[in-house]
Amino acid sequence: MGTAIDVRQPGERLHTTLDWLDSWHSFSFGHSYDPANVNHGLLIVHNDDTVEAGRGFGMHSHRDMEIVTWVLEGELRHRDSEGNDAVIYPGLAQRMSAGTGITHSEWNASETERVHFLQMWVPPDVQEVSPGYQEADVTTELAGGSLVRIAGSTPDAALHINQGDAELWIARAPAGSAVTVPDAAHVHVFVARGDATLDTNHPLSTGAAARLTDAGTLPLDAGPAGAELVIWATG
Repeated sequence: MGTAIDVRQPGERLHTTLDWLDSWHSFSFGHSYDPANVNHGLLIVHNDDTVEAGRGFGMHSHRDMEIVTWVLEGELRHRDSEGNDAVIYPGLAQRMSAGTGITHSEWNASETERVHFLQMWVPPDVQEVSPGYQEADVTTELAGGSLVRIAGSTPDAALHINQGDAELWIARAPAGSAVTVPDAAHVHVFVARGDATLDTNHPLSTGAAARLTDAGTLPLDAGPAGAELVIWATG
């Protein structure tokens, strides 16, 4: 395929709206299907969800998927069939390994405020593992403004995922600062908040993404209001 930088603007994403949910899908998801847009490398789901107060996703099941949730604003209540019951807030990263099968719900923990979060899926590289759950508060690590390895299979990743060829990096980059995008066969750069410029000439606003293919390491510069950057590097 060769080296490529494919910028996707916020409004180009697939969109689902319900009376309680506003969901933007970077890739095909549910009834929002585009056969030409099902993944970038191993990343197959990258949903940007806003859920109204006191509402949410009821109990539903998953199997053989590594699911990472990152809250941007508000609080998300997680309950599952393994007995986990937690409230996820900004700075607390969550990983759920569906393994041989897990049932869970995700509910806005507030009766008055919306919750805004990202949910991202990659397939595992092992099968028939027991379901698993992990969370890690990375607020302190993010305060430095550099990229933090949030999920991966190496010991220094905050969350362990059962996929040796995928890593999630997040930075809360201050205004005017720069990070270096990791080198991988497939990289998905997403601006969760603020704005940034990739490789000096690719501006990315809130909700925009760049899909990189064999692009090597590239500079990513935060704009005047700073940026929250969410980057997947996969095979």
